[in-house]
Amino acid sequence: MADQISNYQCPACTGPLHYDGKLGKLLCDYCGSSFSVQEIEALYKEKDEKAAAASAQAKEKEDDGAAGWAQGLRAYNCPSCGAELICDANTAATSCPYCGNPSIIPGQLSEMLKPDYVIPFRLSKEDAIAALKNFYRGKVLLPKPFTRENHIEEIQGVYVPFWLYDGTADAEMGFQATRSMSVTTGNTVTTTTEYYNVQRAGLVHFEKIPVDASSKMPDAHMDAIEPFDYSELKPFSTAYLPGFLADKYDIGPEACSERAETRAENTAADLMAQTVTGYNTVIPTSRRVSVRRGKPRYALLPVWMLSTRWAGENYLFAMNGQTGKLVGDLPVSNGRAAAWFCGLTCGLTALFSAILYLF
Repeated sequence: MADQISNYQCPACTGPLHYDGKLGKLLCDYCGSSFSVQEIEALYKEKDEKAAAASAQAKEKEDDGAAGWAQGLRAYNCPSCGAELICDANTAATSCPYCGNPSIIPGQLSEMLKPDYVIPFRLSKEDAIAALKNFYRGKVLLPKPFTRENHIEEIQGVYVPFWLYDGTADAEMGFQATRSMSVTTGNTVTTTTEYYNVQRAGLVHFEKIPVDASSKMPDAHMDAIEPFDYSELKPFSTAYLPGFLADKYDIGPEACSERAETRAENTAADLMAQTVTGYNTVIPTSRRVSVRRGKPRYALLPVWMLSTRWAGENYLFAMNGQTGKLVGDLPVSNGRAAAWFCGLTCGLTALFSAILYLF
């Protein structure tokens, strides 16, 4: 099945290529040669088309029951070393664990599954590791395995699938507002409160509301690392993927649309409320927001991720691979917590004894 996969190799020395966000080009890991996305696209166009066709044929056989992958896994062969790669049904880019060559599966990103856009990684693995170390710094209750160098090195760059929604929110809101004035006469304070019914209505236009389209990605983490800078959106090309992992979407645009509409509704309501000024109190009394959606766009957005399991629980660190905004779950070491509490208690006891002695 080697013809289902493309390895992007250096035209000068056949070494593996990876996309370098700072350079904006594909860089050879061995000879240091660099190539533009356009150069690699032209060089690998025919090969990618053949790989996509072979992948489609193999998928048809799987759908007919010939492959027998009951758990939704697929097997491919690395074109460089021949090793068998086992991937889940949504993997679009990976790396061979034996020879290290980045592998692209074009059939996973063709026809209906092909993204419209991609935002290339701007920040490197070194940037992500430095941010993670800084995130850990000063957290004395963090278990040691989280701070070990070999564990931090497991961080991976992942192109996460997103749906981007355009639309218009038609909003009408009512508010009860008050304005108070106090007058002091001698020892008497008189307060006059005026009540107002305030109405607001308007149209709010939205562009590219992002909703992650992978069931494997926690929505809260993906929301927390926003926003992405859409000025760096590029027309999709598989040439941006070497050196990173990538998934295709497994949640369709209709299933994700509810989250996009909810975000649009809440944002429109907040904008309406922000226009009610000059009052002492403002309380919403009514709200009607209807959202019209345009055609969603499919994009791959860059995320650095480290997933860890500790004491039976999963913890995830995620960083925007473009802007560096990060979010992370951190466990607490019971042993360190007990030692810290004991040290704090002993210190307070000693201080209290010293104060008693002085008296």
